[in-house]
Amino acid sequence: MTSVFTRIIAGELPARFVWQDEQCVAFLSAGPLAQGHTLVVPREEVDQWVDADPGLLAHLMQVAQRIGRAQVDAFGAQRAGLMVAGYEIPHLHVHVWPSNSMDDYDMARVDNSPEPKDLEEAARRIRDGLRSAGHTAAVPQD
Repeated sequence: MTSVFTRIIAGELPARFVWQDEQCVAFLSAGPLAQGHTLVVPREEVDQWVDADPGLLAHLMQVAQRIGRAQVDAFGAQRAGLMVAGYEIPHLHVHVWPSNSMDDYDMARVDNSPEPKDLEEAARRIRDGLRSAGHTAAVPQD
């Protein structure tokens, strides 16, 4: 079940990575709900989250939590939003983004044409936050 995420992970398609480890990667969404919207994606090709190994799910949530904390700090958000939908791409992924209200959960509000410079800046801010929190080993170079 090769997906666009499999191709991104393999380096065949570009992405702005903020996290990479043996089990998963995280990169900015190409259609963000908010500045810094990040997808946490397992390297393993799993379609639905209910089919994933419980250990993998726990790891994805741990990484999402770390990224969410960095987003709250980096963007001054009230909370970090989190969602597992799974309809748009058949490869398990966790959406994490800075959120200030329930309106931020409306997928009809995505920005389908974000400015590349804004994405670069958001990725830099998240990476800096993750490094400051002691996660340097999993944070790719800018």
